[in-house]
Amino acid sequence: QVQLVESGGGLVQAGGSLRLSCVASGRTFRRYHMGWFRQAPGKEREFVASGTWSGGTTYYADSVKGRFTISRDSAKNTAYLQMNNLKPEDTAVYYCNAEYVRIITTSRPGDYWGQGTQVTVSS
Repeated sequence: QVQLVESGGGLVQAGGSLRLSCVASGRTFRRYHMGWFRQAPGKEREFVASGTWSGGTTYYADSVKGRFTISRDSAKNTAYLQMNNLKPEDTAVYYCNAEYVRIITTSRPGDYWGQGTQVTVSS
């Protein structure tokens, strides 16, 4: 199993940047596929990005493609979500997600979740 702790959220103006971090416990972190989801007030949780355990393949929601980048540093047991050119509609609680067996997709999140970190983008 793996435990996930996110950080890096905050308040930023539109056009600004934030980098979210997700620190994972467990010796086998490097074999976990990682992803990020978000949930805005009154809306369902939605897929943002995911990457394979090797980091070789990444996937993005259309709404963030070209602005967000998912990455990982297995030596630090940490996954990242670099968010550039933020928009007010990116305001949400962002959740780190992990899965050992299969790739994380829009409709199939992983089994493990962090507690979430709030991102607020002002116009």
